[in-house]
Amino acid sequence: MADKLMIIMANTDPRNGEELGAPIFQATVGAAMEYDVEVICTATAGRLMKKGVAENLFIKEGSPKSVLDFIKDAHEAGVVFKCCSPNLDLFDMTADDLIPECDGIVGGAYLIEEIMEEDVRVLTY
Repeated sequence: MADKLMIIMANTDPRNGEELGAPIFQATVGAAMEYDVEVICTATAGRLMKKGVAENLFIKEGSPKSVLDFIKDAHEAGVVFKCCSPNLDLFDMTADDLIPECDGIVGGAYLIEEIMEEDVRVLTY
């Protein structure tokens, strides 16, 4: 049985708040179940790692908790968030633009290596 869960958020569009709940919730649940959980934000979802984005997004209209609040909850539960390196150029970001909950920047080789060489289960959103 795998001890690590990798959630890849690629097609999850931050402009559509209700799409963001499931992957972040699943990550938090996995961490609460004592799995090592890593969320890789790539493609459009990479915007979530940029300061000023997630705090202005809401999973449900009228909710008092922003998407950043849910990311913080997940991070406190032990979830590791990473941004895919091409997002820096795509969204005109530098490492200084990333939210504190972003634990690093990774490239495509990292994803392939983790999936192929480690005992990892992958969920893709």
